[in-house]
Amino acid sequence: MKIASVEAIPVTYPEPNDFNAYRHLCLAKITADDGQVGWGESITMWPEASRATAAVIDGMAELLVGKNPVNIDALYRSIKDHSWWYGYEGGIASFAVSALDIALWDLRGKAMGCSVTELLGGPVHDRLPAIASSHAHHSSIPEMAEEAQEWLSTGLQGMKVGFGKRGNANLGFEHDRDVEYVRAMREAIGPEKMLMVDMGVKIRWDVSTAVKRCLAFDEHNLTWIEEPLGAWDPEGYATLRSKTETLIAYGEREWTLQGFERLLETGTVDVIGCDPGRADGITGFKKLTERVEYYRRQSNAHAWSSAIVTAASLAISFSSSSCKLFEFKPLENPMQHELVTNPFDHIDGWVYPPTGQGLGIEVIEEVVDRYRL
Repeated sequence: MKIASVEAIPVTYPEPNDFNAYRHLCLAKITADDGQVGWGESITMWPEASRATAAVIDGMAELLVGKNPVNIDALYRSIKDHSWWYGYEGGIASFAVSALDIALWDLRGKAMGCSVTELLGGPVHDRLPAIASSHAHHSSIPEMAEEAQEWLSTGLQGMKVGFGKRGNANLGFEHDRDVEYVRAMREAIGPEKMLMVDMGVKIRWDVSTAVKRCLAFDEHNLTWIEEPLGAWDPEGYATLRSKTETLIAYGEREWTLQGFERLLETGTVDVIGCDPGRADGITGFKKLTERVEYYRRQSNAHAWSSAIVTAASLAISFSSSSCKLFEFKPLENPMQHELVTNPFDHIDGWVYPPTGQGLGIEVIEEVVDRYRL
């Protein structure tokens, strides 16, 4: 088998889980000379980033066409080395590398007749608990608590909620409202369910504010709080970690293994978030999980886009002991429920290793065409 063509496909779609905002992705389609196709994805978020990523993928295509997709290590090094001039520490280059790497793993699995999970060494978990990953949108706290009860009535074992997102929730800005929200959510979902809070980029807490908020949250048994001090504040996170009980999660904004390693070395992060659609694909995320295992911390997939990244994230999550749960968007959306023939879902609050060759998904190209940017 040899790679015959590489195509970049920017798409845009309305996301019900993000107050119906239009979100942007850049897909990668790698076709082999026998007609088999590998699909990848980058989480570009904005239209200009999608277009730029498509241009980089088009430029990298010549490094892949004519090569054997089974030789992923060599191909990954080739595109990484090619991008050093304009992407040494991440950025648009990492978007392109991520999409291509995921597509190559998908194609490799199909060529070898096995799943990506098997290519990564096989599952180390029989199943993982599934939680709802949501944004807080509504002005009424009781209404949001009722919504959470509805989501978890399907068996989901907890929820993560984003503060400072689109909509009218106004969370992350007022101490009393934030604490009341967390109290109400804990009461609504019960003491046994996991509850996480994720700070959006609009939130700008200083250390004293974060300490005060988290001490109040501690009474309601948060599983973790994500990015309370943003992407990088080792001294601030050390202070916060010493004064509160809740686990601290961050790392989602890193691009490369070197960036993640810097976070782990600080000793201030309990849960490292990673999105294979922006942090060098399956290869990058797998390398990260090995380092997280070494530091005896927890990895968590940020799989908040299409079924392609969900499939990639599941494969990695099941191949690493550092991954402890898996997040699903609670509301149906085009890139999860229209894009593939068999959308991913939990079964009574559990998710199981993906089966089938490659990523285990069948992408519906008519849907891709419908959402092309």
